[in-house]
Amino acid sequence: MARSDEEASRTSEHRPDDGRRAAGSRGAEDARDPDERLLGIGEFARRSLLSPKALRLYDDLGLLAPASVDADTGYRHYDVAQLERARLVALLRRIAMPLTEIRTIVDLEPRAAAARVADYWRGVEDDHAGRRDLAALLIDSLNGREIAMDVAARRLPERRLLCLKRHVTSQEAVWALGKEAIAIFRERPLPAVPGVEGASFLVYYAEVSADSDGPVEWCRPVPAEQAEETAARYPELTLRTEPEHDEAYVSLGRALEVNESQWPIIAESLRAWTATQRRPPSELGPRVTYHWPPPPYTPESQPDIDFSLPLR
Repeated sequence: MARSDEEASRTSEHRPDDGRRAAGSRGAEDARDPDERLLGIGEFARRSLLSPKALRLYDDLGLLAPASVDADTGYRHYDVAQLERARLVALLRRIAMPLTEIRTIVDLEPRAAAARVADYWRGVEDDHAGRRDLAALLIDSLNGREIAMDVAARRLPERRLLCLKRHVTSQEAVWALGKEAIAIFRERPLPAVPGVEGASFLVYYAEVSADSDGPVEWCRPVPAEQAEETAARYPELTLRTEPEHDEAYVSLGRALEVNESQWPIIAESLRAWTATQRRPPSELGPRVTYHWPPPPYTPESQPDIDFSLPLR
């Protein structure tokens, strides 16, 4: 009868030492006879710090496949040379790195992998700092302290917009939507609307998280007199009209210097300001507006951004 991985693993745990114990170095492991280099899933799990369950998952994801699988029993065998990759996966998971990112890193050269890990950890620290600031804001709010930021107001005219709208559950998916929209506009340039009223913006109709899927909408204003003709060249986009309105906003500076974890703090500051001014938010949705410098653009070009809340 075919044995499961678990049964074979338990059997291997009670076998006498047959030379498969880890040697003092990877070189010693690699020098073994090919048959002696193969480890059962239980032994490989112990040495790699990964459970058999995790190893099966990583096999399914194409992240860490066994060296061989017995056709009759389905029992997995791993080469000792795979221990280094497995240990790296285990350590990356200990810092809560997503499997999609790990899949990329484990195939990189060491220096490139180190740079990716450093980039990931900077993002983790930025997110932690944003959550710390949000916690401080919540504490201040619950204690009745005023939330203060430099809030200004502006009036925007009625505008015709070409939009791309989507339900998403992560900030990565939001950025992907923005890149998709920008790629469309680069391939088929749009006629420009001058000034602040011509800036592209991203509307958050609801929170984006694992529990909430927005939606979000990327919008680009187009000249009203050319709107219908222009929209015909973009069948993947929706043409709509946004009414004239006032909005409260906070200028945030260069886009790459702003972390999305700051959005809740800014949004709460704007809501506090609107309450003080007796100007409730409208149903148009909070948004991030991107103010690009004049062309020509270079790889270093990046927009200034602001976070705004349309008012009734």
